[in-house]
Amino acid sequence: MRTRVLALTSAACCAALLGAAALPASATGPGAGQEPLAAEAGAPATAAELLAEVRACSRISKGAYRTDSGASRATVPVCGTGDAVFWKADMDIDCDGRETKACSRKTDPYFLPETAFPSSRGEPLDSAVLPHVVVPGPSKVWDYRRSGLTGGSVVAVVYRDRVRYGVIGDTGPTGIIGEASYAMAKTLGIDPDPSTGGAESGVTYIAFKDSRVSPIESRARARSRGAERAREFVGR
Repeated sequence: MRTRVLALTSAACCAALLGAAALPASATGPGAGQEPLAAEAGAPATAAELLAEVRACSRISKGAYRTDSGASRATVPVCGTGDAVFWKADMDIDCDGRETKACSRKTDPYFLPETAFPSSRGEPLDSAVLPHVVVPGPSKVWDYRRSGLTGGSVVAVVYRDRVRYGVIGDTGPTGIIGEASYAMAKTLGIDPDPSTGGAESGVTYIAFKDSRVSPIESRARARSRGAERAREFVGR
């Protein structure tokens, strides 16, 4: 966890759906090979579908969060639905945990050798390998534990037209929100450098209630459970 100085802008994913029902599953032509948009039972939820479900905010936090320690105002609320909690913020890079070539005191001036939630072996998580999200530490503003979340809860992260799944793996400052691991940033196409990388805005975090996977370090289980909960979230 760290203070934040980042860049990159967001763009919402949009795609035309007209005539999709008339096209066979194997249709080819312009757009072939792009992320599938048809609402098939087993098709993955798209960025556009997920963002449509979080357009409106029913605030559950008692106030808002800053995206950086130096930010003049707190502008990010935590919002809730019956099945999930979400927030829209920036992305700072969390490199804490297991020391590796990518994440260490040499690469990250704010490096800490532990994470709030350990692996199944009782070791710090590997932020360079495991896609995970950082939530603010419990406070009067919001306590993630009261929202059905814990270490290992599945999170969908949306950036531009990409959706990636991970887990809650660490906690950060009580007044700041918008942080994810080196691995999560990399899989989203965001610069994962802990000192200079990240995204200035345009990142949506959707944490699914009562969705904990075990072991926490299983990327496959996070992807599978995340895809399942995301389809349910968009009404599939």
